[in-house]
Amino acid sequence: MPADYRNGPAPATSDATPTRPNAANIRPNLLGYRPNAVKFIQGRGRYLDDITLTGMLHVCYVRSPYAHAKIVSVDTSAALQTSGVTYVLTGQDLAGLCRPWTARLTNLGEMKTAPQAAMPTDIVRWQGEPVAAVVAGSRAVAEDAAERVEVDYAELPAVVDPEAALEPDAPLVHPDLETNIAWSINIDSGEVDEALAGSDLVIEKTFAVNRQTGVTLEPRGAIADYDPAGRYLTLYLTSQVPHIQRYIYARQLGLNEANVRIICPDIGGGFGLKLHVYSDEIATAAISMLIRRPVKFVADRLESFVSDIHARGHRVKARIGVNNDGKIQAMEVDDLAGAGPYLIHPRTSVIEPLLVAICTPLAYDLKHYRANASLVYQNKVSTGQYRGVGMPVASLVAEGLVDAAARATGLDKAEIRKRNLFKDDAYPVTGISGEYLECLSQQAALDKLLQMMDYDRLLEEQDAGRDKGIYQGIGLATVVEGTSPSPALYAAGGAPISSRDACTLRLEAGGNISCATGLTDQGQGGEAVVTQLIAEVIGIPADEINIVMGDTATTPFGGGTWASRGTAIAGEACLLAATEMRGKILEVVATIHEQPADILTIKAGDVINLETNEKVSSLAEIGNTIHFNTHTLPAGFEPELIVTRHYSQRQQLMIYANCALGVSLDVDVNTGLVTLNKIWTVDDCGRIINEKLVVEQMRGSIVQGIGSSLYEECIYDETGQLLNGNMFEYLVPMAGEMPDIEVGHIETPTKATQLGAKGCGEAGIIAVCGAIMNGINDALEPFGAEVTSQPFTPEKILKALGKIQ
Repeated sequence: MPADYRNGPAPATSDATPTRPNAANIRPNLLGYRPNAVKFIQGRGRYLDDITLTGMLHVCYVRSPYAHAKIVSVDTSAALQTSGVTYVLTGQDLAGLCRPWTARLTNLGEMKTAPQAAMPTDIVRWQGEPVAAVVAGSRAVAEDAAERVEVDYAELPAVVDPEAALEPDAPLVHPDLETNIAWSINIDSGEVDEALAGSDLVIEKTFAVNRQTGVTLEPRGAIADYDPAGRYLTLYLTSQVPHIQRYIYARQLGLNEANVRIICPDIGGGFGLKLHVYSDEIATAAISMLIRRPVKFVADRLESFVSDIHARGHRVKARIGVNNDGKIQAMEVDDLAGAGPYLIHPRTSVIEPLLVAICTPLAYDLKHYRANASLVYQNKVSTGQYRGVGMPVASLVAEGLVDAAARATGLDKAEIRKRNLFKDDAYPVTGISGEYLECLSQQAALDKLLQMMDYDRLLEEQDAGRDKGIYQGIGLATVVEGTSPSPALYAAGGAPISSRDACTLRLEAGGNISCATGLTDQGQGGEAVVTQLIAEVIGIPADEINIVMGDTATTPFGGGTWASRGTAIAGEACLLAATEMRGKILEVVATIHEQPADILTIKAGDVINLETNEKVSSLAEIGNTIHFNTHTLPAGFEPELIVTRHYSQRQQLMIYANCALGVSLDVDVNTGLVTLNKIWTVDDCGRIINEKLVVEQMRGSIVQGIGSSLYEECIYDETGQLLNGNMFEYLVPMAGEMPDIEVGHIETPTKATQLGAKGCGEAGIIAVCGAIMNGINDALEPFGAEVTSQPFTPEKILKALGKIQ
C-alpha cells in the first residue's frame, strides 16, 4: 500500500529499499501524528493555574474604574485588616524596583512614546489600569480585600474616538508629548492624482473595522518565584515568547539575564495576545521580589477584557481608479487607528496601521498607490499584535474596493480579479508598496477556488433564489499573507525581538533523540511538526523523539511563536540540526564498522548498508557505545552526537504566502441576520509538512474571522467605559455559527529555505472578513444597499436597507 502523506502513515513493509532523505521532498510518513494529543485528551495538560508552589500567595489587582483620572490617594488600611491578607502594595511601592518601559521602533520613523510603569503613581489612562495589588493566601480573599481598597480619583476628560483625538482642543493623553499623534507614515509611488484623474471610474468608500480582543480559552497569568539568596527569578508565564520575555524582565527588574528563568507550561491559545509585556504580569514578578515569596496572578475573564490588548479599531477612507475594462489604475488609502494610552511593549502598536498601508494593494498588479496611516493615543486599552496584524483590515479594504469596481464596470467579481492579480509566471516581483513577492500562485489559487465552489452553479442558484425572495450572496477575496518576518521588521528598530530560532538535538544512551527548540506551542501543532521533521530526516520512529520547549533554562535561544513563523523558521532550524545529526551518526557508524558513510542510511532507528540492505548497527547500539563503552572506540576518535543549529530568515522583510477564499451566505432582509452556507479556501503556504495541521489552522483562522466579521466588537461609551466586557454581551462564534469549511492547497515552495515552507496560520482571518462583507453586499445589491462597518451586525444591515434608523 503506498503511503498517503496527507492522511497518515502506510503500513510498514519489510522489503522496502532504504533511501536517503532529501530536503526538497520531505514528506514525513507521520502526517496525521500529533505527539501531545493524548495528553490533552486524557486531561493531563498542565496549565499555569494548575501549578502550585510551596508558600505561594495570590495577587488581585485593584483596577481603575475611570478611563482618565488623577490618583489623589490610595487608602489600603481596611484591606490590610482583612483576614488572610499579607500585603497591599501600590505603584509607589514598586517604583524603586521595576523600571518603566518605553516602546519604540527607530526604523519606522518618528514615534512619540511615553514610559509605562507597572502600576502608575499619579495618572490612570484607561479603565482597568492596575493601581494597587492585594496579596493574600487565596485569590478569593484577595478579591474580597481589593474591594476594601479606597482610591480617591479626580476624573479627567477622556479622549476615546480617534477622530476626536485629532481635534485641536482634544484632551491630551500625555501632555508632555504635546500631541495625541503617536506615529504616521506615507507611502507614495507617484502620479496617483494623475492616474485617478485619468481613470474611467473613481470609487470612494469609507471602511470601519472596530475594536476586538483575543478571548483566548486560557486567560493570561504569571507565577513569580524569587530566590533572594541567589537573586534568581523563576517565572511561569503564559507567553508565546519566553526568551524575549526573559531579556525584558531581567532588564526591567535589574537582574542578570542568567538569573531569570521563564517557563511556559501548556498554554490555551495565544493569537498574538500573549506576546506582549503586561503591567500586571511584570508587577507580579516585582511583588515576588519585594516580599520574597512565590506569587500567582491569573486574570479572570472580566479583567481580561480591560487588560488584554485589543486590536483593529481602524477607519479607512479609500479610493480606487478603474477603467471600463476593469483594469485598476490607482488606489489610495487613508487609515486612522487608535493605540490606546501606550504603545505596547516591545513591538509597539504601529504594526497594524503599517501593514494596512503596505498590504492593501499587495495582491494586485497596479502602478500607482498612495497610503497615509496615522496612529493616535486614546483612553482605551492598548492595541497590539493580534492574529493577522493589520492584514485583515488591508484585505477588507482592497477586496471591498475591487468588488465595488466590479459592480461599477459590470464585470463579474471573479473576472475583475483575474484581470488585476499578478500572473503566476511574473514572480519574483516587487509590489507597488515596495514589498518583495518571491513566489505566489494567485491566479492558480483563484481558478482552483472557483472550481471547488462550482462558481457558475452558485450564480445560477443566486438568480433563482432572488425570484423566491431568497437573497444569497457570493463573496470572494484573493489575498497575500506576510509570514516569517526578518530582523528588519523589529530588531532593526531596536526592539528586543528575535527573528532567529534554534534546535538542539542529542542522541541519548538508549538510542532515542532529545530535541530542545526555541519554538513554543499554544495549540498550533508545533511539537508535531518538529517531531515529524526530525523523524523523517534522521530516520527514527516518532515515539523515540522527546521534545522540550518553552523553558529558557533548557532550550536554545529562539524567537518563539508569532507571525506564522513556526514551521518556516523553527522548522528550518530543526531540519538543519537533524541533517547534521544524521551525518554525525553515520560518521560514527562508518568509523566503528569501517564502512564508507556514503553507503549507509538510517531507517526506523537502524543503520542499513544500502548496497547489501543489511543492518549494520542501531541508534541504541551507537548511543550505548558513545555514552558508556567508549573504550571500544578507535584511538583518538571522540564522537560528538549533540548538535545545535540556528536559522534566521534575512532575505525578505516577510515571506509572503497567498490565499483565495469564497463564501456563500444568505441575508434575511427582514431581520438582518446573516447565515453562512459554506466557505471554500485555497491556500499556498509553500511546502506542506502536515496537511491536517494546515487545514485546522485555516479553519480556526477562518472561524476567528467569522467572529470579527459578524459578532465581535469592544463597545465603549464617550467616557471610555467598556460596555460589553463579558461573555454574555461580547459575542463570539460558537458551533452553531460555523459553516462547512472546505480547504484546498497549492504548493509553491519558497527558495529562501531548504524546507520551502511558508506560514499558514493567518491567511483565513485575513481573507474571510473581506469575503463575508462582499457576500453581504452582493446579497443586498438588488436593494442598492451596502455595509462597510465591521462587524456586519443585523442592526447595521437593517439600517443600510432603510428599515430602521
